[in-house]
Amino acid sequence: MPNRNTFAKPNPSPKSPHPSLLTPDRIALVIFAKAPIPGQVKTRLCPPLTPDEAATLHGSFVLDTLERTKAAVAKFKLPIDRYLACAPSSTHVFFKIMEERQGVRLIDQVGEDIGARMHQTFATLFAKGYRHVIMVGTDVPSLPLSRYEQACTLLASHDLVLGPALDGGYYLIGLKQPTPGLFADIPWSTEHVLARTKKQAETLGLTLATIDPWRDVDTAEDLLALIDANALDAKKPRNEQAFSGRTTGALQLMAKRLHTRSS
Repeated sequence: MPNRNTFAKPNPSPKSPHPSLLTPDRIALVIFAKAPIPGQVKTRLCPPLTPDEAATLHGSFVLDTLERTKAAVAKFKLPIDRYLACAPSSTHVFFKIMEERQGVRLIDQVGEDIGARMHQTFATLFAKGYRHVIMVGTDVPSLPLSRYEQACTLLASHDLVLGPALDGGYYLIGLKQPTPGLFADIPWSTEHVLARTKKQAETLGLTLATIDPWRDVDTAEDLLALIDANALDAKKPRNEQAFSGRTTGALQLMAKRLHTRSS
């Protein structure tokens, strides 16, 4: 990871809008992320990756998500304020660099498990005055920009929006109000997350809409599928490619290393 001394001193944090200044159409879009610390991220990819390789890939995914959400806001003129929900702390140098370079506001993840941290992040942003909050993970580096427009549109007429992942979880969730019951008693990191969340939504009387499914990257199988998708994407004209050059380079290098290790 880059050394802090190689970067200019960060600019002051962008000020979060005061609740009284928020217009009803403003949407908070939260990128839910961990710092790329070896041994603490993408551990299910180790092996075949080393902890350092997994951390490098994760860091690139975070950057991809920040860049693609910014591109989606510009392309579709979405009324979005972007936040980065940080773990273990928003004071980590990686997040400070993201704040300076990506123009994103930082907040801390708070809670004992992922459900509690997600609920608290939603509650924090609703407390700022937002009426619509969308959260996306960082394991979908090539997610089509249109998914963000779809989520914003559907959340206008539904209480809950979910982006189903192919492994039985979800990569995106949007809400109109704090809903702690939605995150209670969910078997996180299993194939039952999406089904149980839908059941909870039904019990709570929430109206639900889903956007198109997408594969996130949790396992070695997902990584290999991503490498294949990247190889196809690299054949397209540059202005049509979904993967960043940074992630393409990382995946190509890892594909070579995995081939060497298996031979």
